[in-house]
Amino acid sequence: MTTPTCRACGTDLKHTLVDLGLSPLANSYVPLDHESATDKGYPLHARVCSECFLVQVDDVVPPSDIFSHYAYFSSYSSSWVEHARKYAEYATERLALTKSSLVVEVASNDGYLLQHFVAKDIPVLGVEPAANVAAEAEKKGVRSLVAFFGKETAQKIVSDLGHANLTAANNVLAHVPDINDFVAGFAEVLADDGVATFEFPHLMNLLEKTQFDTIYHEHFSYLSLYAVEKCFVANGLKVFDVEELPTHGGSLRVWAQKASGIRQETEALKNLRGKEEAAGINTLACYEGFETKVQTIRDDLLSFLKKAKAGGKTVAAYGAAAKGNTLLNYCAINSDLIDFVVDANPHKQNTLLPGSRIPVHAPEKLKEAKPDYVLILPWNLKNEIMKDVDYVHQWGGQFVVAVPEVAVIG
Repeated sequence: MTTPTCRACGTDLKHTLVDLGLSPLANSYVPLDHESATDKGYPLHARVCSECFLVQVDDVVPPSDIFSHYAYFSSYSSSWVEHARKYAEYATERLALTKSSLVVEVASNDGYLLQHFVAKDIPVLGVEPAANVAAEAEKKGVRSLVAFFGKETAQKIVSDLGHANLTAANNVLAHVPDINDFVAGFAEVLADDGVATFEFPHLMNLLEKTQFDTIYHEHFSYLSLYAVEKCFVANGLKVFDVEELPTHGGSLRVWAQKASGIRQETEALKNLRGKEEAAGINTLACYEGFETKVQTIRDDLLSFLKKAKAGGKTVAAYGAAAKGNTLLNYCAINSDLIDFVVDANPHKQNTLLPGSRIPVHAPEKLKEAKPDYVLILPWNLKNEIMKDVDYVHQWGGQFVVAVPEVAVIG
């Protein structure tokens, strides 16, 4: 068996972060009329590059199998839409965007972000590979190009519309197998004084809070500022600012420009570099012991669920989230331990979760079934979810999270 190589720098990958075994695609929800079909499992093995310290999973699934028809719609999270609105306000002011500017978002999903620029009469283009999701963006007045992004797509955009003053890429940098071509596309599409922003979960939080459930096949890479800066420099970009955000369990928003750009580095950028260095993010020692912590979460969650069942308690889950599917499949949890899951997204309702085959219903199912415990799978949205379904307390129900540790939270 050949040794896999780093998708950013080509170094042989000899160091494991965690091996989660075989797992189905995290967003491959099973239609009820396909119940008898078998879920295909793929190896889910995260490795660490000893040279550029990009954490990455093995390349086992073609992107077209994951993203061409997609079940995730950003607008079903009200907090995420508000996050996007605030970004649009801030970026418009910071960069003095006008009706003669061009804003391009890569992985524009259902227009959750670009709609806020449309409202300001600022021209936009969304680049979205999933045609079903791009169609929803078009309904919001968001001009969309159904395509995967890279140098070739960037050249088409420049030819058709000119260079971009701002590009946004939220939670997509981790989703691309050819990260070099992807990043090079931004250097291609940007105007000389243009700015590119990228948001992604910060690897330091994944490590410190054992967020192993954010590892799944469509997340090809797990990103530190250190690894991102190395990749950007190799592909014609340089970072000049960074923000630490609470989204997705702790994210970074990096602000980058072309290699020839003249914006000065901020203190925030220098401080975060220092924080990562102090944590040893560019040393293999930083990544040791992670798999043991993951195994502890698995064992504790199984113990909790089995004890609940033995005690005659019922458990449901909230959020048919990709991270939840990683958790459930790694722990080998099925409908024997969790009766059902609810989700506000109608595209996921009346399906079965991949692998675990737990049925997905609308949130109203909670009122009907009155479970004793509700396991919140998208723990990053736990406050929003507990507020939305606080009626669970009416029958004495309690909420549970599994990451960073199994805990009953009321």
